[in-house]
Amino acid sequence: MRIRIRHETTYRYLEPAKSAIQHLRLTPRNFDGQHVKDWRIDVDRDCRLMSSEDAFGNIVHRFTADGPFDSITTMVEGDVTTFDTAGVASGALERFPPALYLRETPLTAPSPAIVDFARAAARGESGALAALHALLSAIYDRMEFDADATHAATTAAESFDHGKGVCQDFAHLFIACARAIGAPARYVSGYYLRTDGDAQVAGHAWAEAYAPNLGWVGFDPAHGVSPGERHVRLAVALDYLSAAPIRGARAGGAGETMEIKVRVAPAQTQSQSQSQ
Repeated sequence: MRIRIRHETTYRYLEPAKSAIQHLRLTPRNFDGQHVKDWRIDVDRDCRLMSSEDAFGNIVHRFTADGPFDSITTMVEGDVTTFDTAGVASGALERFPPALYLRETPLTAPSPAIVDFARAAARGESGALAALHALLSAIYDRMEFDADATHAATTAAESFDHGKGVCQDFAHLFIACARAIGAPARYVSGYYLRTDGDAQVAGHAWAEAYAPNLGWVGFDPAHGVSPGERHVRLAVALDYLSAAPIRGARAGGAGETMEIKVRVAPAQTQSQSQSQ
């Protein structure tokens, strides 16, 4: 499937900002599940984009913009061809052994209730992969999607107690559960092609867990499925903070607000006819 993505983020300030620096994890990489056809980044300020890789192998662009300015907009746009790999993330760049992804973070630390929930869901399953799919189903059945129930700093334990959250919370909870049963797990940021075709106010997130003899496998607890052709993978990390699409700092710029517009749609194919 060929998918066209346009992701626009605008920061506005009641008082002009003197300067701003941003780090962008907004460029997908090729692996067996996707091939990036074209991709570009635009910033509506006079700045230079510097490209590098972070510790996890994600592509990072950074820039510094000098003000004063009362808004700054970053836009990424491109085409990605995706393939159904049954959720297996083979062919991806790997910088660390799987054991690193057993490391807890404040956002993914399992509470005693999460540990009990994970062990109960996985009990009786034969093998790591079956246990992970059992966790996927259990989380999907228990949690309710609610965009107003949590915020960016909500932990897995907090969203589990509420029984509500967004895709970020579902991913953190899956990671906490997987690690609680001894499976390395990590956070994945990206995009999802919805069937309704409506504009979105955020990207998407899911998790990957390591299954022996198979490798990294994706699990999307917000939809109760493994990632397929409708998923575009951006970045991986221990949790949201290390994989966030945009992080930065500014001087001045009191009264900051942020607006996000995301459009994920099937790419339009063009055919040409020749006259004779």
